[in-house]
Order: sequence, then structure tokens, then C-alpha cells
Amino acid sequence: MNEFTTLGLNDRLVARLTEAGITEPTPIQSRAIPHVLNGRDIMGLAQTGTGKTAAFGLPLAQRMLHDTKRAEPRGATALILAPTRELAKQIQDNLITFVGGAHLRVGLVVGGQSINVQMRKMEKGVHILVATPGRLIDLIDRRALTLDHTEFLVLDEADQMLDLGFIHSLRKIAKLVREDRQTLLFSATMPKLMNEVANSFLTKPIRVEVSPPGKIADKITQSVHFIAQSEKKNLLIELLDQHRAELALVFARTKHGAEKLKNALVAAGYAAGSIHGNKSQGQRDRALKAFRNRELTVLVATDVAARGIDIPDVRYVYNFDLPNVAENFVHRIGRTARAGAAGRAVAFCAPGEAEALRDIQKTMKLTIPVASGTAWEGVEPAGHRSKGRNSSAGGERKQQRGGDFNNSKPKRHSRKRRRPTRQRKAA
Repeated sequence: MNEFTTLGLNDRLVARLTEAGITEPTPIQSRAIPHVLNGRDIMGLAQTGTGKTAAFGLPLAQRMLHDTKRAEPRGATALILAPTRELAKQIQDNLITFVGGAHLRVGLVVGGQSINVQMRKMEKGVHILVATPGRLIDLIDRRALTLDHTEFLVLDEADQMLDLGFIHSLRKIAKLVREDRQTLLFSATMPKLMNEVANSFLTKPIRVEVSPPGKIADKITQSVHFIAQSEKKNLLIELLDQHRAELALVFARTKHGAEKLKNALVAAGYAAGSIHGNKSQGQRDRALKAFRNRELTVLVATDVAARGIDIPDVRYVYNFDLPNVAENFVHRIGRTARAGAAGRAVAFCAPGEAEALRDIQKTMKLTIPVASGTAWEGVEPAGHRSKGRNSSAGGERKQQRGGDFNNSKPKRHSRKRRRPTRQRKAA
């Protein structure tokens, strides 16, 4: 018997999953699906790559498949909010796989695409609408969309929506959805502001937690190189050359930096592409498709892609620049070791990023093994040591990078905590 059957899913959905080669539920799916089927509000906490989309998508699809009524004009029976265009599109694709051939219509409303086209598509309404908060409110303000008949509300990757400054949009949306709705909130981390969001959106929720906030996948092997900023590009090319046939995702902090790095990799002979906020949605979709099809082997991205890429074949993740928000590091490296596979996450740390690395290690509660260079002062959080598989990646540089760089005394950094830069600007 298929294990999804024991969770209460009907034969139609189980058959669709079997066709897609999915027969065994992940822990978050096993624990969340029965409660969603029973109509309970859920607060789900699980690391990236653990199958949260199916955890809410499958039971919602089943509940809606039993209802044969038409979608309300300019309305949506279920609303799923996601922080980025890429994640929203990924959710839509998964839902279409789940309900293919059924009467349910799945719509998508995101920025970067023609709002007029989206307004026309919403005239007849949809059963399930996947949206980013900003574009959703644009359509509501133009009276092209109403949430009066929305019975189900899902907030996916809620912590990143808070990081991107969507809290005011979320509060506005909460007031527009009917009070007797069922609400599901899923997140990889639990920042303090999340309690306010949970209290505003959820009613007597069941908390489903399958991994501590900040925990990374067990099969990710980590390492860090302490290196001058000016040397990062040469080191990246050197490491990429060791696995040219493998897919590698490289994270940069800014849009300009990502594009500049992509151009440098192309000049060095790599099939490289980029996705960031200066790219149109069409350009971003084409780059992701080419990466998935291995037409590109290296994809350079800002945090706009940290939770929007679900490509099981990504073996390597490089943090060319460390993120300003520690939790984003967890989401970045969660793009590898998907669906139980193994992966490697390599970080580069320049002197000015020492404080960021210290916060990252504190969040993950481990010390990342050093592959080369000398750790900057104050990097390692007291009382923590690396555990399990998160050890230095084999085949990487063990020696320090030469010359005066290794012998230079690291600069002291103020212990005063800097206020993180808004991620909206960086992406």
C-alpha cells in the first residue's frame, strides 16, 4: 500500500503521486496532511527541501476536489502566498501535477508580468491562486480580485516574507479574507515577529515541527575559505574547475555583483547564467529552465532564488558573498541535498564578513570547517563545534592561499551589531 493512502489521501491523488515517482511521504507531510484534512490551522516548521508544498497542497487539493462548484468571478477559493516569483511558479507547477485532469483551475499572480493579462485571467476566477503579496494587493486595489469567498489561506516561507518587508501587506490581506477560513503557515525559521503573524492569522493552530529552526539537511557537507574579497573570483573558478559536469549554484549579495560575476565566469569558459531583480520574469524563467536542463552548469543568483529553486541535481552551492541575514544562509545551502541527495556548500569569507559568518554559525549552532585561510578574529561562536556530516569538503584547497594575505593581521570589527540591509534592495 502507498504510504500516502494511510494519511487519508484519496486514490486519485495517490495515483498522480505514483506517476510522478513519489511513494513515501516526508516527515513534514506525514505530520501535517492529516491535520489539514481535518480542517485545523497549522504552523509548520521544517527546513528547506523537505516537501512543504505537498504538505499543504495535497490535502487542500483533496478537500477542493470534493466540491464541484465553479470558482467565483474575480475570486479564489484558496490563496497561497509566497515571497518570490520563482517559488510561486514552483508551487503552481507542483499543484498542477497534483490536480492534473481535474476541474480545479490553478492561477498565478506575480510581479514582472503583465498586470493587464493577469486581470483578464482573474475575471472568471480560479479555485487555487498562488501569488506574491505585492502583486496580489495591486489586483485587489484595481478591483480585479476579491478575497470575500476565500476559504483557505496558506503562507509559505513566511519568514522570508517578513525579511522582505511584507508584514504590512500580510496584515492587509488577513483583514480581507473571511474570518472562518482555514489558515496554514509554513516556515523554515521562527523569527520573533512570526509570533505576531501567527496570532493574527491562525486560530488555535497545531504546531508541526520536524527540525529545529536553523537546522540544515544532514547530507550537506560544508566548508569555508577565509580569503580577501579580490581573490574570491579566482578561487571560485579554481573550485568550479574540479567539477565542471556538476550543477553549481553561486550566491552573490547584489544584482550588479551577480551579473558581473556571471560575465566573468562566461569569459572563463563556463556555461553560466544569472537571475536577480534586474532580470525580467521571462529572463529568469529561461535561465532556470536552461539550468534545470543542464544547458547551463553554473547559475549565479541573489537571494531572490534562495527559496525558489527546486532542482534535485544541484550538487554544489557557493556563497560567494555571505548574506546579511543569517537565516538566508540556511535557505541558500538548502538548494542542494534535495530529496535525500548529498550536496556540498562552500562559503567564502572576506575580512569584512567576519561578523556575518559568526552570526551564521550561531544560527546553525555549529562551526563550519575551514578549507583554506586563517579564521578572522571573533568568527567562531563560543561553545559550538561542527557535528555530523558538516565537515570539510574533500578535493578543496587545504593549504592557505599564499603570500602576505595569510600573514596579515585580521582587522578588528566592532561588536556593535549592524542593522541588516533590506533584502528587497539586494535582490
